[in-house]
Amino acid sequence: MVSIKDVARVAGVSDKTVSRVVNGEPNVTPDTIEKVKLAIADLGYIPNLAARSIRSNRSNTIGIVTDFISTTPYSGDIVRGVQDWANANGRTVLLANTDGNREREANVWRTFKAHRIDGVLHVAMYHRVVAPATGEVSIPTVLVNSHAEDGYAYPSIEPDDFGGSYDLTRHLIALGHRRIGYIRLNPLLLGANQRLDAFLAAAQAAGIPEDNLIIRLGMEGPIGRETNYVYREALDILASPNRPTALVCGNDEMALQAYLAALSIGLRVPDDITIVGFDDFRTVSLGLKPELTTVALPYYDLGWQGADMLDQLVQGKGRDTERRILKCIVVARGSSAEWREGPL
Repeated sequence: MVSIKDVARVAGVSDKTVSRVVNGEPNVTPDTIEKVKLAIADLGYIPNLAARSIRSNRSNTIGIVTDFISTTPYSGDIVRGVQDWANANGRTVLLANTDGNREREANVWRTFKAHRIDGVLHVAMYHRVVAPATGEVSIPTVLVNSHAEDGYAYPSIEPDDFGGSYDLTRHLIALGHRRIGYIRLNPLLLGANQRLDAFLAAAQAAGIPEDNLIIRLGMEGPIGRETNYVYREALDILASPNRPTALVCGNDEMALQAYLAALSIGLRVPDDITIVGFDDFRTVSLGLKPELTTVALPYYDLGWQGADMLDQLVQGKGRDTERRILKCIVVARGSSAEWREGPL
């Protein structure tokens, strides 16, 4: 087995210098770092991480506890953001998916504690309020795509669903739309309620009468097992003699069904009806023709910045009360157009 002494001999430096390079310590010249890294690569040296952990009382490993994130098509970008941050900062990531089972989650926390995990990112599939099932286990933790229930103190990072929806509604109003339909997501979702509240607030601020807003429920029921009414409601709205000039959908997958409803009755997007979504789920938003105007959720940044927040917390520099909100940007594409008054 290749040892640190072998690396030192090939690189022409001391054992201590090799150790400093491996551990990313300062005050080593770039030339020396390069020589040590070349020797490590040539010899196939693998550092003893367990021994390093004992000496430093740090494992340089962060854990991710998720609920259903691996089953969602876009929120996996959160994990990618965490992994990229870890790769850039010499950390290792352990991922555990609990499928929303509280007992399984509690077991994960105990396992992480046994493995001396430095900190944990508790990642929610959908934007919501959480209470991590930590039991008696205490590990520095940051909540991602969520914030803590009252009575719990955790730093958190989450998307600005309200701000994104407000800006999207303003985008439609700026295009001249004054009669707007809205198909809402499951009311059990925190983000769904924030998006609807923002839509109503933006419309009210623009002086649009309530009678000009057509709001329908698109889905309801237990999360992940909802009853879906989107196509039916979109068809009913679009077939109305006094249909809206724009239709806002709670997410991009809803917008796909709205496109199909419009197509079924011969309406053209955006000539006859503007349709917009939320999430910027690229398979849908770029796959639809014309491409979908939507709001981009910052999943990757949630992961990257969440990992950086956790690192600060582990170093004793973070605050349990920090709550970071990331902006959601309107991505204007071909499905939204200026409304010109004329016969419907």
